[in-house]
Amino acid sequence: MTPSRATPEAGSARSRTVRVKAPGKINVSFSVGPLRPDGYHSVASVYLAVSLYEEVAASTTNDGEITVSLRKGSLAQEMPLDESNLAVRAARLMAELSEQPSGVHLEITKRVPIAGGMGGGSADAAATLLACDALWNAGLSREELAHLAAELGADVPFSLLGGAAIGLGVGDQLTPALAPNPLHWTLVLPDFGLSTPTVFAALDRIRIASGFEPAEPEQIDPAVLRALRAGDAEALADTLHNDLQPAATRLAPQLVDVLEQGSEYGALSTIVSGSGPTVAMLASSESHALELVDRLAEAGQHALAVHSPVHGAKIVSDLIH
Repeated sequence: MTPSRATPEAGSARSRTVRVKAPGKINVSFSVGPLRPDGYHSVASVYLAVSLYEEVAASTTNDGEITVSLRKGSLAQEMPLDESNLAVRAARLMAELSEQPSGVHLEITKRVPIAGGMGGGSADAAATLLACDALWNAGLSREELAHLAAELGADVPFSLLGGAAIGLGVGDQLTPALAPNPLHWTLVLPDFGLSTPTVFAALDRIRIASGFEPAEPEQIDPAVLRALRAGDAEALADTLHNDLQPAATRLAPQLVDVLEQGSEYGALSTIVSGSGPTVAMLASSESHALELVDRLAEAGQHALAVHSPVHGAKIVSDLIH
């Protein structure tokens, strides 16, 4: 099928740029159910948006095209820049719903690792939905944007919402969770990626080989939600859980060393984020997170300190030039 093209707005001579930032996420609890007939897995997850942001600058063009580029100095250069890019798909979806779309160029500043288990591509898509809604005056509500986000991927609605949330279904059925106090983390960013479908498939193989038949996940451990509500890092440390971690470490055994380093250096707890390979280490304070960064850097790891929860996708500038 030939992709549809946006039509330039009549008489538009000046360009407008809307810049939006959207957060990456970590899963502090992630339970995976059996494989469904549609090829997905039911999950029960607790998401936290963290202070590591993707940025998308959406600028009007007069050629009717939807194009994308990576800003110089971004984290990675191997991101696809064609129709397989989730941000391009988000812009095309918005163009189909907008009455007077122009062409648009998307410049992405990547900070969240590609295929890192932190929803970087989903953050790009969420930022693009919000930017194009503003750029083309579509006037969609956050609820309407969330419905579009769910069409693009399971993690996209959460990047729009931000904060803390329970995710059911395939992760897209969101209920906000109370997390009024900041929590501090050290992230170890990988120099390689893991494909999410590959990690889920590895989990299925592990379960079949062991004879384990998972139940349908229907609820979250209340202890996780109590710890978030209290902002109690030590209590949360006892509840961190990720069903995908054994599969991720089977595919990338070097992650075991990273997890052990976190424990050795004094992290309250360590966990693979989502499908990995990013490792999140829970710290007791901001200074503790920075101390972990220094120790890990001495050991040759690429680490940085972040906090959570943070807001979801947000317009940071809207300029006509």
